[in-house]
Amino acid sequence: MIVEKIVRAGWLIALLFMIRFEAAGAAPVRLIDAVKAADRGAIRTLLQQRVDVNAAEPDGATALHWAARTNDLQTAEMLIRAGANVKAANRYGITPLYLACTNGNAAMIEMLLKAGADPNTALTEGETALMTAARTGNAGAVNALLAHGADINRKETWRGQTALMWAAAEGHSDVIRALLAHGADMHARSNGGFTPLLFAVREGKIGAVKTFLEAGADLNESLPARRRGAATADNPPETETGINAFMLAAGNVHYELAAFLLDKGADPNSAPQGFTALHQISWLRRPGTGDNNPAPQGSGNMDSLEFVRELVAHGANVNARATKQANMGVTARFHSIGATPFLLAARTADVQLMRLLLELGADPLLPNEDGTTPLLAAAGVGTNSPLEEPGTEPEVMEAVKLVLGLGGDINTVDKNGDTVMHGAAHKHVPAVIRFLAEKGAKIQVWNQPNKAGQTPLKVAEGVPVGMNIVSHAPSVAVIRQLMSAAPATSAGGGKSH
Repeated sequence: MIVEKIVRAGWLIALLFMIRFEAAGAAPVRLIDAVKAADRGAIRTLLQQRVDVNAAEPDGATALHWAARTNDLQTAEMLIRAGANVKAANRYGITPLYLACTNGNAAMIEMLLKAGADPNTALTEGETALMTAARTGNAGAVNALLAHGADINRKETWRGQTALMWAAAEGHSDVIRALLAHGADMHARSNGGFTPLLFAVREGKIGAVKTFLEAGADLNESLPARRRGAATADNPPETETGINAFMLAAGNVHYELAAFLLDKGADPNSAPQGFTALHQISWLRRPGTGDNNPAPQGSGNMDSLEFVRELVAHGANVNARATKQANMGVTARFHSIGATPFLLAARTADVQLMRLLLELGADPLLPNEDGTTPLLAAAGVGTNSPLEEPGTEPEVMEAVKLVLGLGGDINTVDKNGDTVMHGAAHKHVPAVIRFLAEKGAKIQVWNQPNKAGQTPLKVAEGVPVGMNIVSHAPSVAVIRQLMSAAPATSAGGGKSH
């Protein structure tokens, strides 16, 4: 999933104002202290004594900075009349105007601008006052800046984002409308290819999405196509179609928003990356654990199973086959090309999803391109790291029983030479290994090396996973028992160890 964070400089404020600087006996510092304490009597007295109104603390903060930070309009006005520099910046480039924009105080912003503050002042990374105000969400503050000449389509220098993108990501519909009314470009793209609409979609801001669509944004907006793989003379890199707004919403678990886009005409069978929303539900529901990124938290009031029903009701093909390998998190060995949503649900032993897909018309027997059936997937074929991948032993048992009851062939061998026993050995589920043997898994079928040269026993005894050799003694014990109990003539071609 594409990850692009809106530039935030708010931490600078905390850094700026956490430390209280003291300089006993110094009148300028006493002025700053008086502003901090909102002691207007002391402020008037000090100003009448003509103290330096622009004296600064060691970090560069002036009395006017503090007045802006605390939303003290009366004090700010007194300081400005006394000659306070409205353009003063501290060592981090923060001006009083920036602080006023952070607070979203339209009156303070207007006062500072009328006193000569630069509406296009920016921090080191290019964050302008308008971007800050747009993120804060006060339309009056935004309008004040625009009325004084703020550059509406300027991009910050870190990620190439505009004020409209910042407002979109925060879901501030009033600010979005104000910016659009003043000519903001809703088709502009960040360095990562995101438009304002796509920012709103990614963050699950359904109100902002509605605002953009009402303003004429394209429902089918997508990220730019990108290249996959290194180019060579004989093998040019594959062009990967950019993800669209609907798949971006679904992939970030904004199911209510995705359903809204379906109602507006989004394609339920859209597969810009080779898989549909029905496919990706499986790894969004059960992503596994490990050092990969956590699952998206999502938004809205619609859960994943409700969304599955919405997809099918809008015409999603419940038996669609994936056309490209998908990044499913921790499972690196499972091949998704040719996989159906049901097969992928079996991979994660998600019986609740499997049953729903069956109810909606899923075929429980369709394999992937490697010939890996839902039964093989449920048993554990394709497992790489059993401690990190979804599916406990009871869950795997339930999934295996479900597919067996629907006609799954327990003695299928896929194109990689894997059987249900290979899968269960990889999955570290000895109870499932014993159950499969009891239900008719033939030792002469499963006690054979796969294309990696591994029998189920060899898998259980230890296979490389990253930098480690991962073994499972309980699975070894069960497999050895099954091999010892089998007649010598039916033990197959695998060697016991």
